Amino acid sequence: MTDDPKTARTYRLANTAVPARPLEPALYLVATPIGNLGDITLRALETLAGADVLACEDTRVTRVLLDRFGIQIRPYAYHEHNAEDVGPKLIAALDQGKSVALVSDAGTPMVSDPGYRLGQQALDAGHRVVPIPGASAPLAALVGSGMPSDAFFFSGFLPAKDKGKRDRLQELSAIPATLIFFESPHRIGATIHAAADVLGGTRRACVCRELTKTFEEFRRGTLAELAEYYDDERTVKGEIVLLIAPPEQGAVPDAVDVDALLKELSATMAAGKAATEAAKLTGLSRKDLYQRLLDLKKAE
Repeated sequence: MTDDPKTARTYRLANTAVPARPLEPALYLVATPIGNLGDITLRALETLAGADVLACEDTRVTRVLLDRFGIQIRPYAYHEHNAEDVGPKLIAALDQGKSVALVSDAGTPMVSDPGYRLGQQALDAGHRVVPIPGASAPLAALVGSGMPSDAFFFSGFLPAKDKGKRDRLQELSAIPATLIFFESPHRIGATIHAAADVLGGTRRACVCRELTKTFEEFRRGTLAELAEYYDDERTVKGEIVLLIAPPEQGAVPDAVDVDALLKELSATMAAGKAATEAAKLTGLSRKDLYQRLLDLKKAE
């Protein structure tokens, strides 16, 4: 597995061919644009043009980038479905003293993609792993969202099934940092509703869609407001990053007041619905409120 030695190791800028310097043997993790191709870095272009081997998630996607900048290297597919077969071949290329570059379809490799496995294999085999920084969807979303950026927690994709999604949100509910998730357009509505139920409707959030692209959008509001906007009738398109603000550090509601609220709500609605409504009003955990309501009913 290697590039054609006859291929010119150059990249093109404004119709000018720029020669790429030879690379030392290593695995290079190259960040690529998340939408706007102008976000590629000069170092990334030189690395892609100078590598002996280029591995990518989807050769068709990467070919668009390579053609845009006149890079002639042949990309090889490396993704979750063929990693077991292709990974050893890439490690063998490193063993032979070759330079291997890895890119994902967009953004930084090893962030919610199969690159982590290859990076670990390269390190285990004693090879250098060199990050080539650049575009990152989580960071682009964070700086554009208006959410606190002094501490943040990236959790990738939430589970697709509702219970798993709610359980994971519950696990993350008390983390004193902005939460960052990837989400698909056809699941964003369900995720926002689940987040409002579990974390409380008053918690601030931002849905970042189509970052760096023509129809880039930042929709900000409380989880309750966003849940109302992303109802079952709304069609959503594009790639999404969801950010949820840290929990408020205000005064904790008095336990007696919470119990009174739970009893009042449960008098006119089911326990689950009462816990959900109490979570929205108090900002407390729906799961904890639901359990407290069950305890109150048992004590009656």
